[in-house]
Amino acid sequence: MRAIIIAGGFGSRLRPLTTRHPKHVLPVAGVPFLMHQISKLADADITEVVLAASYRADQFEPIVTAAKGIGVTVRVETEDHPLGTGGAIRHAAESMAMRPDEGVVVLNGDQLSGHSIALQAEEFAAARADVSLHLVEVADPRAYGCVPTDDAGRVTAFLEKSPDPVTNQINAGCYVFRRSVIDAIPAGAEVSVERETFPELLRSGAAIIGHVEDRYWLDVGTPEALVQASRDIVTGAVRTPAYPYTPSERYVESGAEVHSRASVRGGSAVSRGARLGANARVDGSVVMGGAVIADGAAVIDSVVGPGARVGMRTTLRGTALGDDAMVGADCELTAGARVACGATIPDGAIRFSSG
Repeated sequence: MRAIIIAGGFGSRLRPLTTRHPKHVLPVAGVPFLMHQISKLADADITEVVLAASYRADQFEPIVTAAKGIGVTVRVETEDHPLGTGGAIRHAAESMAMRPDEGVVVLNGDQLSGHSIALQAEEFAAARADVSLHLVEVADPRAYGCVPTDDAGRVTAFLEKSPDPVTNQINAGCYVFRRSVIDAIPAGAEVSVERETFPELLRSGAAIIGHVEDRYWLDVGTPEALVQASRDIVTGAVRTPAYPYTPSERYVESGAEVHSRASVRGGSAVSRGARLGANARVDGSVVMGGAVIADGAAVIDSVVGPGARVGMRTTLRGTALGDDAMVGADCELTAGARVACGATIPDGAIRFSSG
């Protein structure tokens, strides 16, 4: 079986972290996010993956090289213009030589999941389905479109957001398609698989089944979610083959400089080239390569981009700093603050926020 990863989005919700990088290469627990997905596919014996790419596609080349190390061949197929999720799947599949009845695993490029792709693929084959959707149950489905299923597990509808949802099952962004279904998507057109392809298949009587697993799932689409995903991997709340280490309070990559009196805890991840000064505190956060956390600074539930600097005695809470951003000494940045790439916050800026 082969796989497609949809990796063409601009990552607007993740700005400023995505101003210079596609969201799929941002480090999560010290590993580019795509490698968590590729290693999960490798665990399901999938060794051929196509990345449906667009934004800053040149930055995927290190991923291609890293994937070879775990026995996975990755090709990057770049769109000339935006094709939507359905169009991206159709475009990526054109480079795959396979029979019309074979299954293709398709992953959204910003989902972290603990579910079994192998089990989903087995159920797809046993049911002779046209499409299988991974569904998860959420406590409050009002923020999502819902996907109800019948007693046999077949999808009965694709419903928009509602204040009174009929089910708490939502689309978790992992599919198995029969190749012939992908080939029926119009070539070269902008198509939404969620809003167009799936409802049309349902109206035509296609066999669409839901694969429901009550395991970890997270949409890694905001700085807050990226921090949570990294923290959950480091602490062991979710396991991924790309992170083989024992769950702990911290992951400090070789080549990071951490002062003996600095504190790293709460599932924090500190990348190679980062520097933490005396009495610096990093708690439940992501500190990317080349970032500097000065003496006495506190970084809490935050993400500090590559080359960014946090001044002495400054506190960040729920903050995202873009590449090469600089925050002066004695500042306090409150939850939700986002500092653009290369921007400078002067000394003593108290309670600076995004609002």
